[in-house]
Amino acid sequence: MPETKKKKWGDRPDAVWLKDLPSMNRIMPCIMPNRADNEAYISVDIDYKPLETYLAKKNEGLTEDKYTFFHVIACAIGKAFVLRPKMNRFVCNKRVYQRNDITVAFTVKKKFDDRAEEALAHFKIGEKETMDSFHEKIMKVIHVTKSDTEKDTSTGAMDIVSKLPQWTINLITGFVLWLDKRGWAPQSLIGSDPNHAAIFLSNLGSIGLEVGYHHLVNWGTNSCFIVLGKKHMKMFHYADGTEELKEVVPLGITLDERIADGYYYSGTVALVKKLLENPELLDMPADTPVEYSIKR
Repeated sequence: MPETKKKKWGDRPDAVWLKDLPSMNRIMPCIMPNRADNEAYISVDIDYKPLETYLAKKNEGLTEDKYTFFHVIACAIGKAFVLRPKMNRFVCNKRVYQRNDITVAFTVKKKFDDRAEEALAHFKIGEKETMDSFHEKIMKVIHVTKSDTEKDTSTGAMDIVSKLPQWTINLITGFVLWLDKRGWAPQSLIGSDPNHAAIFLSNLGSIGLEVGYHHLVNWGTNSCFIVLGKKHMKMFHYADGTEELKEVVPLGITLDERIADGYYYSGTVALVKKLLENPELLDMPADTPVEYSIKR
């Protein structure tokens, strides 16, 4: 993660304005200013066997708050953001910014019921984060968001605004959109909003759905949306003519193509696969370097 710099003109409370960029990176946000118009989609299958072995060890003796493949995959992506800081950028108001923090967010269904509400989970990932500290954070936020007595700040603010007359809602949301483009939106509204997180995760596999594409949105600052699908069997074909049937966890990754180039994204995917094929690497601090290569 880059060292925190002294705030200068044009910086936001949550990020630093990157002025010294190649000409293409500076011009593209002006030509194509909307995040939803700049989506790149990557589909990746992760071998489940190493995760299964790792989870069996981590869950020895645990009867509750067990580690899941969702936790491990989320931690691996967080570590990739620490080691590859361009992933933690976003474009807003035609400018490219580098976030001050790495944040991960997801929605939590309070109960598996059609009528049950959803809550928003949002927390920071540190440079020294390990699988154990990440698991502690994610379980804490899940317990809080499932509680009937506490609501996240974003949902609470939306509950208040939604009770106002429609013309007032239109006026308030238009003003908030204007503030958000400049980094001035109040924390009471965006504090736990997943669309302002570096990493937005959706575990569709937990509700029995296949992996799929999910769009980015122009509201907020999120440049990376990752969908986890349900496990399934896949046949792998190798150069020597052999075949192997493996259980895989599919990932669907949607990125804002303006924050980095395809080679950088390829390297990030290669790093994530390396971490998930060797998940014990996640037991070391997140900023510990990892050797990996891009397969061509």
